[in-house]
This record gives sequence, C-alpha cells and structure tokens, in this order.
Amino acid sequence: MTARQGYDPGRRVMRVGVIGLGAMGMGAAKSCLRSGLETAGCDLRAAARAEFAAAGGMACASPATLPDGLSAVVILVVNAAQTEAALFGPEGAAQRLAPGAVIISSATMSPAEARRFAVRAAEHGFLYLDAPVSGGAAKAAAGEMTVMASGTPEAFAKAEPVLSAIAGKVWRLGDAPGIGATVKVVHQLLAGVHIAVAAEALSLGIRAGADPRQLYEVVTSAAGNSWMFENRMARVLNGDDSPRSAVDIFVKDLGLVADLARGLDHPVPLASQAQQLFTAASAMGHGRVDDGFVIRVWQALTGIELPGDRPAA
Repeated sequence: MTARQGYDPGRRVMRVGVIGLGAMGMGAAKSCLRSGLETAGCDLRAAARAEFAAAGGMACASPATLPDGLSAVVILVVNAAQTEAALFGPEGAAQRLAPGAVIISSATMSPAEARRFAVRAAEHGFLYLDAPVSGGAAKAAAGEMTVMASGTPEAFAKAEPVLSAIAGKVWRLGDAPGIGATVKVVHQLLAGVHIAVAAEALSLGIRAGADPRQLYEVVTSAAGNSWMFENRMARVLNGDDSPRSAVDIFVKDLGLVADLARGLDHPVPLASQAQQLFTAASAMGHGRVDDGFVIRVWQALTGIELPGDRPAA
C-alpha cells in the first residue's frame, strides 16, 4: 500500500498514527482501523508493515513518513530512548502532527522520563498523555487493553476516540504526567515476580517428578494460580517461546523498578531477585524469547526436561 492509498482528504475522520507494530501495537493499530479511524502504522520490520497493510491500514517504515496532519499518535515501542527517537528525533513523528495533536505515550519508562517528554510535547504545541498499557497481545487484538493514564483533561478529551478503540478499561490517574508511568512500573514489579515464581514452581514440580501438565491443571484450578502462571506456563508446556513479551523486556522493566525504589530508599528484594533471574536467562542467550522461558535458568542448573522440548510421539 502506498503512502496515501486508502486516505480520503475530504473525509472528516480522526487521523491516527501508531508507532511500533509489535504484539501490542499491531492490535492497537488494527483496533483503531475497526473503529473507523484513519490509521497509519509504523514499524521497521517489513513483515509487520505487510500485515498491517493487508488489514487495510497505511504502512510506513519510519515515523517521518507518516501522513501529515495527524491528530493523535500512539507510541508503543520498547523504552524511553525509542520513544524519544520516534517523536523528536531527526526521523521523528513530531513534524507530522497537527497543532494541538495528542501524543499517547505507552512505552514503559520511568516517571521522570514521562514528565520530560510532556514538557517537550508542550514546547511543540502538543498535548501529552502518559498512558502505559497492559493486557497482552490477545487483549490488544480485541481492543481491550488496560490503559493506566495521566494527563490534562484536554489530553484525555483529544485522545478519547483512540482510547475507546484500543482499551477495555482506561484508568484516569490524575492530571500530572508521570503518574501513569509510576503505576506501570509498580505493575511490572508484580508481573515480573509472578513470571519468575511461576517458572520456579513449575521447574520444582518437574524435578520432583510431578507430571507437569497435571501440575498445571491443578494449580490453574486452585488458589495458588495467577494470570501469569496460567498464561506463561501454558506456553512453556507447549514449547512456544515466540516472544509476546521477551525476557529482555523484564530485564529492562525490573531495572526501572530498582531505579524507582532506589530513589525512594525503598527495598524491593523480590523484584531484585527476579531481575537477576531474567538477567541470567538473557546472558544464557534467551533474551529475545518469551519471558516465561526464564525457566531455562532452572533447566540449566538442574537438567530438568521441559515438556515442550520433548520430541513428538
């Protein structure tokens, strides 16, 4: 699809850009399309662009090639550095935004970075919503992500059509940027620890001789279950390590937890231990696989056989 194909300048429909067509961004971009928003998606990967174009969207290789006059841009990249480049770098999207457009910043980052980007957005005449997300690829694909957002009432009002398209729940956490980022960092503490302890529990059960699939069925029907155990350990049982959220994401996000806690003189021993486990998995060469495969740390230490590694009968 060419840069302008599918766009009718005469139609008065909100024009949106989504930067980052990964597991979450692809779902968000397609949800915007389903809601009738004129949506352009941006990703470096040709396969992601082809998938979005096949869904009826306009695909761009860089933020600088997004269409002019965007009323909103959703940034669903990995971190603050990528967010800054996507918005304000030489190939950034700022030059493509209409005056008064809203930036919906959804990468996980420190509260300080979110506040800094809000200042830069205001200097350019844009609104800024500090709006990290959760829910995984399935929720993103269904337009049912959870958005934990803070920003001015004007920013929320401008972003409302996009938020309605991509979210099942929007938490309005206050007027000040940085609150959304704070809540997401705390959320990632829980998510990372839950994944790590899920892998620890399954690996212990395997080594002790329990049937891993029966163990999974018992836990997911009982009080010890968690969403992360049920979701991530199902992938381990099936040997599906294609990344929805990679090991390296939690090396980074639990680092943000440690940075926030250090600045407050607040101990986070469980988060710190979980980060070391994800770091070990990354050092072993598993940084880009699905985060549940942090279990391979225990596999390396104990020699357990993971069910998904067994050859089919």
